[in-house]
Amino acid sequence: MTYHIGDIVTGSITGIQPYGVFILLDHNQRGLIHISEVSHGYVNNLKYKFHIGQLVTAKIIDIDEYDHKISLSIRALTNDPYVSSQRRKKHYWTDNRIKTNFQPIAEHLTTWIDEDLQFLKENNL
Repeated sequence: MTYHIGDIVTGSITGIQPYGVFILLDHNQRGLIHISEVSHGYVNNLKYKFHIGQLVTAKIIDIDEYDHKISLSIRALTNDPYVSSQRRKKHYWTDNRIKTNFQPIAEHLTTWIDEDLQFLKENNL
C-alpha cells in the first residue's frame, strides 16, 4: 500500500519511547507519532496515555523521501482548543472607505512642526 501526506491511517502501537510512539501501519511499514504531535497540550509521559497493541488513528503529516519514514499526528485530527473559532474583525486605523491614506497628516505636518518649534523656542529648549 502506498501512503500520502494527508492520509488518515489506523495502526497498532509497537513501541513507546520518551520521544514518541511507533505505529505498525501494515506488515512492512511503520510510522512515528512524535510526542509533540500527540495532543495540543503538554504530554508528561506517553506510557500513561498509550499501551503496546493499542489501535491508534492518526494523520500522515510527512514522509521522508529518502528513507520513506512516515511522521504521524493525532493532534492534526483535533481542533486546537487554544485558538478561537470566532473570526476577528479587522481593525483599521483609518477609515478604509475614504481613500485619504496619509493626506490628512501631510496637510497638518507643517503646522505641527511650526507649533513644536514655537514651543521649544518659548521654553528655551
